[in-house]
Amino acid sequence: GFLTCVLADSWLDDGDGRALTAALLRRLRSRFHLVLESCRIGMRKPDPRIYSRALEALRARPQEV
Repeated sequence: GFLTCVLADSWLDDGDGRALTAALLRRLRSRFHLVLESCRIGMRKPDPRIYSRALEALRARPQEV
C-alpha cells in the first residue's frame, strides 16, 4: 500500500557513460512509482517545489509521508 519516489539531482548526460546512466534510471523507473529528475523538471533539491511536485504526483499530503 505504499507509494515510492526517487528525487534525483541529476543532469542530462551526453558523455561516454550515458548508457550506464540511462540503464540505472530505467531500472529505478521499473521499481519506484515515481522518479523525478531535477534536470527534467527544472528544479533541484532542496528547493521545496520539488517536494511539492512529488506530493502532487503521488496524490499525498506532507503528513502522510
